[in-house]
Amino acid sequence: MEHVIDNFPKIGIIGMGWVGKAYANNFKSRGLSPVCYSLDVEYIENRQNIEECDIVLIAVPTPTTSLGFDDSALKEAIKLVGKNKVAVIKSTVIPGTTNKLQKENPDVILIHSPEFLSTISAEYDAAFPKRNILGLPSESIEYVNAANLLLRILPFAPFNQICNAVEAEIIKYAHNCGGYLKIVFHNLLYDVCKNMGGEWGQIKTAIAADTDSLLAYLEPFHKNGRGAGGPCFLKDFSAFTKFYETIGDELGFEMLNLIEKKNISLLEKSGKDLDIIASVYLLNTT
Repeated sequence: MEHVIDNFPKIGIIGMGWVGKAYANNFKSRGLSPVCYSLDVEYIENRQNIEECDIVLIAVPTPTTSLGFDDSALKEAIKLVGKNKVAVIKSTVIPGTTNKLQKENPDVILIHSPEFLSTISAEYDAAFPKRNILGLPSESIEYVNAANLLLRILPFAPFNQICNAVEAEIIKYAHNCGGYLKIVFHNLLYDVCKNMGGEWGQIKTAIAADTDSLLAYLEPFHKNGRGAGGPCFLKDFSAFTKFYETIGDELGFEMLNLIEKKNISLLEKSGKDLDIIASVYLLNTT
């Protein structure tokens, strides 16, 4: 299902990398003519035209360097948006950025709508999103109206959520960092499998079949407190961590150890399963 739009506000896009181009192509496929601007020769002449656009999607790089998070390109892009127009930040930004930028640019309505595109399927992902997340730095009717207008021009998604800007920023990091952690942990499992003579394909298939696990552990306050408790979780993670030391991967073992320590801290602060902690870790806690 697609949103087909007639007589609609003028749309602009700043940043014509793979994200910006994917959205531009989608808008064009639905009969819209977005004003596309970037430093590339093909688009640079549109710089002044961005100011005339009612809604501007910003998809510029926000790299992480040795100095940390860099939103300098985003700050410059927002300056191009016209007064009282809507600037939609598609770039990934650390929590608190949208609110900070809104204070620095009070004449522009900022919305953070994170993208969830993959480099290998960006065109498809832009056209058929699983969700549209819109984070607002204000609950005023002006911002809510802008969000509802944006939902009308974005590609249709089966799930739409309007929340505050910080929540939207965290949702994006939940996606990227959650995937990051899963990949790293599955690499640890792969090394165990390889070391023990198993076939990773068998394990991967069984993990994928456990569709309930995706939703099972979303609640930080799990069974009367924070942290992964209960006799099975505690004893099995401890046993696996000790076993993993035999694999010879020092960094992997250190990572599991730190996760274990963080979990114990959560449990102890919650007063949860202290008896089980004592029984599992009695010999290695002082």
